[in-house]
Amino acid sequence: MPPIFGPSANLMMTLALLGGLVLGVGGVGWWWLWPRTEYVRHTLWPVEQPVPFSHEHHVAGLGIDCRFCHSAVEVSSSAGLPPTYTCMTCHSQVWTNAAVLAPVRQSLATGTPIVWNRVNDLPDYVYFNHSIHIAKGVGCASCHGEVDRMALSNKAQSLTMQFCLDCHRDPGPRLRPKDQIYNTEWRRSADTPSPQALLAQYHVGGRLLTDCSICHR
Repeated sequence: MPPIFGPSANLMMTLALLGGLVLGVGGVGWWWLWPRTEYVRHTLWPVEQPVPFSHEHHVAGLGIDCRFCHSAVEVSSSAGLPPTYTCMTCHSQVWTNAAVLAPVRQSLATGTPIVWNRVNDLPDYVYFNHSIHIAKGVGCASCHGEVDRMALSNKAQSLTMQFCLDCHRDPGPRLRPKDQIYNTEWRRSADTPSPQALLAQYHVGGRLLTDCSICHR
């Protein structure tokens, strides 16, 4: 009786097993890595808004301070969005009839807030407080990027757990002087206090910043 399997059977079986192994490992790797890519997290993707607001124009061009619009950032867990009358403080005098600002004028006339689309989002199980970060010397640009160069707002950082832990494990190098917190163009220089000095200035210490309950409450 002739053999059931030919001389190439062993080779074919070896190739099939290797192919299955490669597919299995590749599948697990894809499952693990794909959700962590910048593409999936929409990092650096401009977010469409009902009004195309340009931070580049308002911050870099006109020199408007972050707190003019985000007035609650120093006292609240949320930075807050400006009410329509804040926008109309200027736009009742300039660009008063611009078509692009029609939703702003309509919002003021009807008393209905503009519904902006969220740019930076965190899961519901993560607690983040803007005011404590500002009070401890974390600059806006550390998380929000160089907003003064954003013609349209985008998510500058991945905001993953690893991103937060990298700072919480060693916050000193990421802190800045109080008068530079809102300066999006600030860079550390020879005159900048040392990380240790900034940690002491802001009284950062005591409770371990990597405790789970710091962010998960």
